[in-house]
Amino acid sequence: MSHQAVATDHSAATRSKWWTLAAVCTGVFMLLLDITIVNVALPDIQRELDASLSDLQWVIDAYALSLAALLLTAGSLADLFGRRLVFTIGLILFTIGSVACGAAQDMFLLTLARAFQGIGGAAMFATALALLATAYVGRDRGVAFGAFGATTGVAVAIGPVLGGVLTSGLSWRWIFFVNIPICVVAIAITLLRVKESRDPHAGRPDWFGFVTFSLALGSLVYGLIEAGQDGWGDQRVVGFLVAAAVLMAVFLVSQVRQRAPMLDLGLLRKPTFVGGLVAAFGVSASIFSLLTYLVIYVQNVLDYSAVGTGVRFLFLSGASFVAAAVAGRLTERVPTKWLIGPGFLVLGVGLLLVLGIEDDSSWTHLIPGLLVSGLGIGLINPPLASTAVGVVTPERSGMASGVNSTFRQVGIATGIAALGSIFGNQVADAVTSDLTGQVPDQALPGLVAALSGGQVQAAAEGAQAAAASGAGGASAGQQAYDLVNGVGTSAVVDALNHITAIGAGIAFVSGVLCLLLIRQKDFVVHGAPPAEASAQQPSQGSSV
Repeated sequence: MSHQAVATDHSAATRSKWWTLAAVCTGVFMLLLDITIVNVALPDIQRELDASLSDLQWVIDAYALSLAALLLTAGSLADLFGRRLVFTIGLILFTIGSVACGAAQDMFLLTLARAFQGIGGAAMFATALALLATAYVGRDRGVAFGAFGATTGVAVAIGPVLGGVLTSGLSWRWIFFVNIPICVVAIAITLLRVKESRDPHAGRPDWFGFVTFSLALGSLVYGLIEAGQDGWGDQRVVGFLVAAAVLMAVFLVSQVRQRAPMLDLGLLRKPTFVGGLVAAFGVSASIFSLLTYLVIYVQNVLDYSAVGTGVRFLFLSGASFVAAAVAGRLTERVPTKWLIGPGFLVLGVGLLLVLGIEDDSSWTHLIPGLLVSGLGIGLINPPLASTAVGVVTPERSGMASGVNSTFRQVGIATGIAALGSIFGNQVADAVTSDLTGQVPDQALPGLVAALSGGQVQAAAEGAQAAAASGAGGASAGQQAYDLVNGVGTSAVVDALNHITAIGAGIAFVSGVLCLLLIRQKDFVVHGAPPAEASAQQPSQGSSV
């Protein structure tokens, strides 16, 4: 082959890999934008569709559940049939799901559409890092992962504000419709410019493992969410939690016996891989699960608009973006454990600073905690992906990144469900105790339901209107407003402090475990020092 032909092939390969980066960044930007936007829009969805707290939990968890359940299988399918093919299918399904979400007229349809959206998201998440890990080696890999990290950081940073602008200026439905043009661009780039890659040794997907894992996770989340309404001792709740434990045991046994398992338990022999799973779960189950309830507090208790809320949460996303940029440079010189472990400890301190919210606190009380928590997130995210794909050979990167992303979504799903149940139960108990005998018996269940969902202003205004229409007039209405507002605010604040303390505990435990488990010697060298294989994994406001 002539030198000119070789040069032409090299130039084409170079262009192809940078187009791969563009496609992956565009797709993941859309995913992260959607997650951060949804958090800010939850109170508006709650008001328009008359949703309870458990309904809002399902808006997040339906997406996280389908993501978590399908990520491992999607990774296997991508290794078998082609990562570009699966990534493209994911983009298409995510767009269809986004359209369905924006058009939903009730909570049931919105929840179903979110689950469908998660199917597309799973295909994209499972292949994004694998596409990059396959396309890049050496120093270029560090550059590519750095650009990927910057994209995720921008998405997380602008998401709350853009979500607030769309929700307040147009409608919460536009947080889903905005995905359409972004996805069209990503599909075009992927089909025209991205090179296909697969694992030549990939086996058939483990469908039995997929079914048992999905049923186990679904049963667990359903039990946790229902516990918020029916109590932890309810027979149905206990039944679903027991079923989840049994199904998970069946899944793990099946993985040991399968020739080509969905989850290669051999990966767990590497402490660093386990540390990455702890980090992925911990960051999602702590700060990203808490964000849902912090947003509800700022909008429904402090009575800020969606755009006002988004601006205020820039303290978190902005600090995360800046810290991630610094941490991204440090990954070339600092071992991974000394970024992820201390990052969790910083995050725990930030959540402790959020504690101490009182009935008359203003939003400024949150600023120190949001800033420090953002710094912690920024330290954790840049090196986290290297614990997923950096400890395996490139051909196994699909499963490895899928497992790590799965634990992120499991953290979101279980974190929101568990914290929400604790939050809802505590608010309901406090409101029932304080309002019994103070309001008409027939009005109490409605007030308890509304306040358990954090709808303090709406519940107080409803009580005011009902009382003012009676014999007492405006004076009675004002008294009813003050009573319900005071009781509701106190109950929500106490419950929020409680779950924030739990989130801080999760962060501290995760940090200690990461320091103990992550070892630099476990990283596989792919033509470059291990530090250069680090990347910024998407930050879930979400969910991702």
